[in-house]
Amino acid sequence: MSEQTRTNSPTGTRPEARRVNVAAARRRKRGGEVWREFAANRSGLLGLIVLVAVILLAVFAPLLAPESTLDVTQITAPQNDPPSLANPLGTDPAGRSVLAMLIWGARVSLLVGFAATFVSMVIGTVMGMAAGHFTGAVQAVLMRVIDFFLVVPSLVLAIVLSSVIGPGVVTIVVAIGITSWAGTARLVRSQTLTVEARSYIERAWALGASDAHVIGKHVLPAVMPLVLANTTLTVGSAIIAESTLSFLGLGDPSNISWGSMLKTALDTGAATGGYWWFVLPPGLAIVMVVLSFTLVGRAMESVINPTLRGR
Repeated sequence: MSEQTRTNSPTGTRPEARRVNVAAARRRKRGGEVWREFAANRSGLLGLIVLVAVILLAVFAPLLAPESTLDVTQITAPQNDPPSLANPLGTDPAGRSVLAMLIWGARVSLLVGFAATFVSMVIGTVMGMAAGHFTGAVQAVLMRVIDFFLVVPSLVLAIVLSSVIGPGVVTIVVAIGITSWAGTARLVRSQTLTVEARSYIERAWALGASDAHVIGKHVLPAVMPLVLANTTLTVGSAIIAESTLSFLGLGDPSNISWGSMLKTALDTGAATGGYWWFVLPPGLAIVMVVLSFTLVGRAMESVINPTLRGR
């Protein structure tokens, strides 16, 4: 029987399929172990439940609070009305339901938080692996760039970028993503140096592996768990940055976010006028979501780094 016949025969493909099944079974087993370790952390599990609830509210916002309830031309509710059965969180100075605004504001705040974190994680991971992998002049230039973004206050730089580009959701995503990646780059660089000091990387170099092979096949899979754990912490920081920029008037005025709600409360004198029901809900929502992301991030860190579980 020829080599091609043996390869195409069922018995020839069976060992390959068996290896794939074994690898899939190992991944499922490891996934179950990770979930059990995560679920053992009660604070992390509580944070995850809160985040899932907030995300579901944001996804089903059109069903829970139709956009017509936010149209000032169709509103019949009184302005600055305190909480009641009709409006559980009261109304704003325009007569809009604060609860409906809170639900719709979750959409923009979470969207900006996740999108800006994605941009930040991509830039930070690429720059961190490159700074840890390459040496000489390339490493020196990359480290100086990372140090620059670490030294310059990210919020100030984001305000400058938003002022130059113009207000809008995309502007805030770009501004936060470009200015908040340096910390991730430092973390990924240290992990890259640790991974490349291992013996199997030396064997890969001895066998003639290229830079792309070492980074793509060995370094990236090793740093990804750390990047994913850091992502949950970065989302909370991005939501705070979005709320700050929107509060300063650099967001999209046509979209409702928690930061823009606080700005409206300030501009209309809700805080000084005693209309607490328009000031507290967006502030508490920001605190609750950021705290939930922090709890989930800490739980993920304890799963990845077992030395943290006893703390």
